[in-house]
Amino acid sequence: MHDVVIRNGLVATGSGPIRCDVAVAGGRIVALGENIPDGERVIDATGLLVLPGGVDSHCHIEEQAPDGSRSEESFITASTTAFAGGTTTVVSFIPQWKGHGVWERFVDYRARAATGMLDHAFHQIITDPTEAVMEQEVPRIVAEGVRSLKVFLTYDPLHLTDAQYIRVLETARKLGCLVTVHCENYEAIQWRTQRLLAAGRTAPQYHAWSRPPVVEREATQRAIALAELVDQPIQVFHVSCEEAAAEIAAAKARGLKVWGETCPQYVTLTAADMARPDGALFMCSPPPRGGDEHAKIWEMIRRGTLDVITSDHCAFSTAAKTGQDFSTIPNGIPGLAARLPLIFSEGVSKGRISLEQFCALVATNPAKLMGLYPRKGVIAPGSDADIVLWDRKKQVCLTNTMMQHAVDNTPYEGMEVTGWPVATLRRGEVVMQDGVVLAQPGSGQYLARSAYDLVLPRGVTADGFGA
Repeated sequence: MHDVVIRNGLVATGSGPIRCDVAVAGGRIVALGENIPDGERVIDATGLLVLPGGVDSHCHIEEQAPDGSRSEESFITASTTAFAGGTTTVVSFIPQWKGHGVWERFVDYRARAATGMLDHAFHQIITDPTEAVMEQEVPRIVAEGVRSLKVFLTYDPLHLTDAQYIRVLETARKLGCLVTVHCENYEAIQWRTQRLLAAGRTAPQYHAWSRPPVVEREATQRAIALAELVDQPIQVFHVSCEEAAAEIAAAKARGLKVWGETCPQYVTLTAADMARPDGALFMCSPPPRGGDEHAKIWEMIRRGTLDVITSDHCAFSTAAKTGQDFSTIPNGIPGLAARLPLIFSEGVSKGRISLEQFCALVATNPAKLMGLYPRKGVIAPGSDADIVLWDRKKQVCLTNTMMQHAVDNTPYEGMEVTGWPVATLRRGEVVMQDGVVLAQPGSGQYLARSAYDLVLPRGVTADGFGA
């Protein structure tokens, strides 16, 4: 007897959509086929797509600050908004504070994540790569299943110098980790910001002026060049413009292990949104660009230059984003629930990408790159039964209430989408049905990641010399 059998749906598999039943037992998919015997629960998916649960490998959730405060989205509310939007697995960020180590933060953050309902893995942010941190503490957290290190090339007090970035690359190479990079030029942004503020240009719309595409392109090229020098695979986060994507394409053409990620905001929002009275709510970095950039990003997606789409979920309430000049307004927008509906609507429903490409972008590829595949990201025997039942014809006007997150705003308010999740299963358990989240706090699982081949160095260095 199976625990769950899903019948009559069009199932998105790695080899294309097929009409079949899906059988689940013990939290795993055990069979795909016709006329599978009934299970304890039978779910009728007539007229629906049966898709892999979303894997969002870029989420800021319950990050603690040195003063003891934390971000507004808790792991419980993040789980709720994720399930509402069809996402079942996240990779979120463990902070490091300047002058502190990482082990204590790992222990604290793992306990925080255990309160939620999402299955989860972690990136470790590195802001202070001291010898003690890189030689003693990072190997310790890698042994506990953290297999990606995040670095910022901008932002106070997070940014690293080139020398510090190289130090992180070197350690990652030795330990078999991926390095994920926020690519913008710190000094250029500082210079531009100071000039804008001195000219009285303080409103949110000037956030885009402070970090034009050239600062993203330059930092992307530099991040790739230094990674090539060290022979370390990297993923470039939240690519907003064709210029930066072109640097990734050139690196791929040279055979480098470089991957590119983008986000829904870069194919739906524009810099003009920041000129609205509520423009601060659209501020993220890199910023949304001109409307003509959307088509260019979609082209880079179709080419495979940008092969992962995440939310970069980073939620702030309206109050937290009010009454400051653009240089002090916190950067980030909520997007966990909106990611799949927006990309399905703008991509599949409008004919820009296929259903297979959609599943790869939001589930399979991030699972592969994070070392979670085939447990996550695919509907196949042996994989976790993380499944979304999707009504491809349902038309919805997005509202903040639908997002079910912890804050009082969404930049996607009022947008019309075609395609909507009607049920979400996590490891075979129905955790969302018709917008109602049913999961119990504390039911999520930590996904410790082992070494995996995709992020191993190529073994190619300048002059054949490697440290």
